[in-house]
Amino acid sequence: MEKNKILLVDGMALLFRAFYATAMSGYFMVNSKGVPTNGVHGFVRHLITATNTFQPTHVVACWDMGSHTFRNDLYPEYKANRGAPPEELIPQFDIVKEVTEAMNIPNIGEVGYEADDCIGTLANLYKEDSEVYILTGDQDILQLLDENVNVVLMKKGYGNYDIYHAERFTEEKGITPQQMIELKAMMGDSSDNYPGVRGIGEKTALKLLKEHGSLDKILENLDSLTKAQRTKFENDLEMVHLSRKLAEIHCEAGVSCDLIEAEFRINRDRAMEKFQELEFKRLDQMI
Repeated sequence: MEKNKILLVDGMALLFRAFYATAMSGYFMVNSKGVPTNGVHGFVRHLITATNTFQPTHVVACWDMGSHTFRNDLYPEYKANRGAPPEELIPQFDIVKEVTEAMNIPNIGEVGYEADDCIGTLANLYKEDSEVYILTGDQDILQLLDENVNVVLMKKGYGNYDIYHAERFTEEKGITPQQMIELKAMMGDSSDNYPGVRGIGEKTALKLLKEHGSLDKILENLDSLTKAQRTKFENDLEMVHLSRKLAEIHCEAGVSCDLIEAEFRINRDRAMEKFQELEFKRLDQMI
């Protein structure tokens, strides 16, 4: 019997990518009701292109549920460098979920967690019996790579993908996907606004991780580091432990989705009705 092929969609990543692709030139696709729809239109194109390419048996869309998560409780500065979303994007957060619903795709999210956490939780649930593909533009999700878990990174344009499996990641980086958490704990993440160990970049962090095998081993053997490296770790000891918690995708969010609900069968009439309501053109040939 053939394995299920489950596509877990990072809804926020697709929506933001689609929105900014046209927003930069001021093209928001405002419909006759005065509602901007550029992000949702691009999202649908990305989604349908991916389902046509990978032919999944099941599809689930995962979402952030507000900007405050348990990571903000751990570190109030987490993502504090990000401004409010553009006003043209705000109404599209609800519309995009209506569209996925019209395409018979479940929307999954939990307050206090990010879409990544929901994806990690579902990937762990499904990977025992199914082949899981995660569609995103976010490299942080590479830490979830496993025997039956693949990551499809979207590149510029539609239908351009960089597909990762665990072996490829280890071949390229020289560490396991799980060790990516400790790599980020040391080097920090400027887009998520946590510093890691100040002065330790990716190159040094990778070298130390390969030499010692884990962050804990590095910290146990600070005396074997150069004086400059040791000083940096000692100055940011508390932050490196905190950064590890911030970097790790939490795979025990309280979400689940029965595969019966996630079976990918678009009701074309229902989907087209929604597309017409939003005044989308040229999407009918794609489904």
